[in-house]
Amino acid sequence: MLRINRSRIYISLFIAVAFTQGCYYDKEELLYPGSSTPVDCTTINAKFAADVLPLISSKCATSGCHDATASGGLIFQNHAQISGAKDRINIRAVVEKSMPEAGPLQPSEINIIRCWIESGAPNN
Repeated sequence: MLRINRSRIYISLFIAVAFTQGCYYDKEELLYPGSSTPVDCTTINAKFAADVLPLISSKCATSGCHDATASGGLIFQNHAQISGAKDRINIRAVVEKSMPEAGPLQPSEINIIRCWIESGAPNN
């Protein structure tokens, strides 16, 4: 009669599951179209006062979101507040395109934010 060792079965099953779950690969471009498209920031001279602040004021710092009420959790009204959240803005608005809630920014707007952040988020 064949004896089955349950612990060997459980260990084998665990290893099989670990190997199939351990290797996970997604293509960023398929998950977030346009997020990995190279942008030549030497051709986009994004200035905070002229480009970034008006964009964030009109798209993000709106009533009920990132305005003075901070319903969105963060206030985006000046350079210190916006540059302090630049990493989160990059993830949510540039990479994931999950913000603003009204819908993703246009590619040209994304490029302005991306290039401003890549240049060190200066107060210019």
